[in-house]
Amino acid sequence: MAVLPSLKKVSSATPAPPADTEVTYIDSDSAPRLIFSGEDLLSERLPVGTRVIYPKPPIAPLQDPDGAIAYALDHPEQSASFREHLRPGMKVTIAIDDISLPLPPMALPDIRQRVLTAMLTQLAAAGVDDIHLVVATSLHRRMTAAEIKRMVGAKIFRAFWPDRLYNFDGEDKEALVMVGATEQGEESWLPRRVVESDLVCYVNINLVPMDGGHKSIGVGLAPYASLKYHHNPATIRQCDSYFDPGRSALSAACNRIGRVAETALKDVFHVETALNNRMFAPAMDFLARNEDRFSALDRLKAAGLRAALARLPRAAKRALFARVPSPYGLIAVHAGAVEPVHQKILEKNFAQYCVPVQGQADILIAGIPYASPYSVNSILNPLLVHVMGLGYIFNMYRGRPLVRKGGVLILTHHLADEFHPQHHPSYIDFFHRVLPETRDSHTIQCRYEAAYATDPSYCQMYRRGHAYHGVHPFYMWYWGENGRAHVGKVIVVGAENPHVPEILGWERAASLTEAIERARDATSRAAQITLFHLSPILMAEVQ
Repeated sequence: MAVLPSLKKVSSATPAPPADTEVTYIDSDSAPRLIFSGEDLLSERLPVGTRVIYPKPPIAPLQDPDGAIAYALDHPEQSASFREHLRPGMKVTIAIDDISLPLPPMALPDIRQRVLTAMLTQLAAAGVDDIHLVVATSLHRRMTAAEIKRMVGAKIFRAFWPDRLYNFDGEDKEALVMVGATEQGEESWLPRRVVESDLVCYVNINLVPMDGGHKSIGVGLAPYASLKYHHNPATIRQCDSYFDPGRSALSAACNRIGRVAETALKDVFHVETALNNRMFAPAMDFLARNEDRFSALDRLKAAGLRAALARLPRAAKRALFARVPSPYGLIAVHAGAVEPVHQKILEKNFAQYCVPVQGQADILIAGIPYASPYSVNSILNPLLVHVMGLGYIFNMYRGRPLVRKGGVLILTHHLADEFHPQHHPSYIDFFHRVLPETRDSHTIQCRYEAAYATDPSYCQMYRRGHAYHGVHPFYMWYWGENGRAHVGKVIVVGAENPHVPEILGWERAASLTEAIERARDATSRAAQITLFHLSPILMAEVQ
């Protein structure tokens, strides 16, 4: 097996940038890099000249989040103040984002609890008591009572659960109505309760630029009958990064359907929030920093965490990370009309996440972290590892993809054949029955999608249990369509067995050293290597 060349000082072709930059180049004195591999933490030395892209430091949070929320409600964008929308006896429905964000769950109080508390206080003062709170799950799994209680707070939970605080049900046919269609024939379906309400509000967390805006109501409260028009391979192929809304056909379709949906409603009021990227509590905040700037305490923490993880079984590792909430800070809150509100929140998203990068990489390395929007309190199964790598990480760019066309993507993950049977039952069948037959998205859509979307067993597990909808694994496969078409190959480091990477169409390497050597053979010996240093979230603004 070939080995990495000995480390030496970085050449003048790759000058080390100033200390305050988010991009650095590895030289002979560089410390090993910490790379997530599921719930494990690798410590790897990379070749000289490797470019490392780090997330920006967290933007300072607003000092008075409750005051900022109150101000937003009283000074909305292109709308009357929230209290001016209210009158006694009216029917109000407030939809809220589900457990898929933020990742990991934020330290309490959750920002949704803060916003709901402010809104419900004003509703009570106005004499409004016909209020429903709906968790906008779309085709995600139903949140448990405990999960909802943690999100909205004990006081709101006691007052509303379960009759007036509940999960959206995309399979309750009698409770859904088609409210219109776009010029392209895309149908918009919504709950009858929402359509009949005098005021519909949406409380959002815009964790990434793909969230929020017209997607909130048009997708969050929509069944398969609406989602099939944009969650499909043809739409995905027309996207140039999901995280750059102006260049995303998915975003455009959501906007079209969302406008139809909101036009059919009597009155709409949006509240959108943006959080900083302070993902790690103080005990693990070293994970967001450049290893070359670690203090002695940081190095001690890193060694201790790696040693602890090495001794724990996988379920215990998952529990360890899941039980440490993230101290996210509120950096923006705006309310009112959907489009001006969303534009202001997007500006904050880009300010927090976008890191300027000069040029593309031939080889892109990324660790797959332990969290995804679809594995909260669950398992990051192989299909979710795929969507994290080729769906999310590949698309975390503006301008051009971070990896060049035909380049190599190296991912690190144990990639076990492990699924949560209650959360992801249709994933198991999709992975072991559909993908071994074909990985072609168009064929998969035509041959299998409708059957899974209407399967009575999967529909009941979605409605009565806590399972993702039967069609959801198809979306996870489609989401990687652009990444699969763009990269020349994917090499996964650390996979436990050969059959899971084979089903995904990936190669398997025993070590990062081996993966880099094989990637160089596929590109060039002088290949530009870049490490995408997740987590927290970042986006490469490729010049």
